[in-house]
Amino acid sequence: MQTVLLVVQLLIAVALIAVILIQRTAQDGGGLMGGGATMGGLFTARGSANLLTRTTAILATLFILNSLALGYLASSEHQGKSIADRVNEMPSPNAPPSNTPAPSTKAPPAPQSSGPMSLPLSAPEQLPTPAAPQVPVAK
Repeated sequence: MQTVLLVVQLLIAVALIAVILIQRTAQDGGGLMGGGATMGGLFTARGSANLLTRTTAILATLFILNSLALGYLASSEHQGKSIADRVNEMPSPNAPPSNTPAPSTKAPPAPQSSGPMSLPLSAPEQLPTPAAPQVPVAK
């Protein structure tokens, strides 16, 4: 649906530009169609002005209505949540997945070795997490 409305929007925009360029201006006496040439009843100075003015008004109204429809479609796609809500829902990279239990803090038992050169193995030590750097505030 959005693609169809975008194509219609493009066609209306091109038609609106063409109609505006064809209209007569007050300064030079004519638009792109020539200033002084009269073709008969429909395209006399008064007849063409009325026709082109009405066509411009109709195309402008269609353009605005189509823009509103496109805006409504775009907003209904993203109506769920704001960016801040989506960021708050994202899991942090350090957090465990929510469907698995958190790992236990107990150290696994060290394997026993009976060799003469064996050293007792222990669990790796937990290092403290570094604090965020403090930024001095200007006074």
